[in-house]
Amino acid sequence: MEQSVNDLKNKADNFNPQQKEGPVAKAIEEYTAKLPSDLFLWAALGSMAVSATLKIMKKDEEALFVGQWPAPFLLLGLYNKIVKVEGHDKTDKGGRR
Repeated sequence: MEQSVNDLKNKADNFNPQQKEGPVAKAIEEYTAKLPSDLFLWAALGSMAVSATLKIMKKDEEALFVGQWPAPFLLLGLYNKIVKVEGHDKTDKGGRR
């Protein structure tokens, strides 16, 4: 059992030693880096406003549905910012890592 755990650990340690991004991640980064970070903030704030409006209109189920959107928008905004600061193109251009 211990040998198989060590084998698995060694395989995991040597899986991607250069820590390079795959083609899918690179493609996503290229598109998301073009979007302004404000877009995600405004989308989150807008969905909060829509949710509050729906709640006032007594459309509770719709308000709850739309009210769940701000967190994913803000997470996408964080991803966007990280891609811009630490994205794959930093390593492709001779940056650190």
